Amino acid sequence: MAGIEGGCLCGRVRYSADAEPAFVGVCHCTDCQKFGGSAFATMVGIPATALRLTGAVKTFSKPGDSGKLIHRRFCPECGSGIVEEADALPGMTMISVGTLDDRSWVRPASQIYCDSAQPWVRLGEDLRSYAKMPN
Repeated sequence: MAGIEGGCLCGRVRYSADAEPAFVGVCHCTDCQKFGGSAFATMVGIPATALRLTGAVKTFSKPGDSGKLIHRRFCPECGSGIVEEADALPGMTMISVGTLDDRSWVRPASQIYCDSAQPWVRLGEDLRSYAKMPN
């Protein structure tokens, strides 16, 4: 699966990448819930060097549970969360699945921070599930 493309709601920020995803997963941490305004975030991890981003983004950085910073990049015009970079995962960029132009291929393989999941969320039993972040 090469040729990832997407962008924000207003179209001012666009991205592309020619890379195979390193992972596709779901995060139930409370920060992802607050940032996305939803019950969880679904992310595609790719090598940071593969991402080509056009348009201005704003960054909000905050320590995650590891104590290391997570940098959330979003469109300053429409507020769409585009990508995240965690200092705990150097060299990796996580694309917010909702911003992909084509989401038909997305199949999460794992879910993390399940101990923070909303009690009504039940995702596929075939997903590898972790209470927190796996080592």
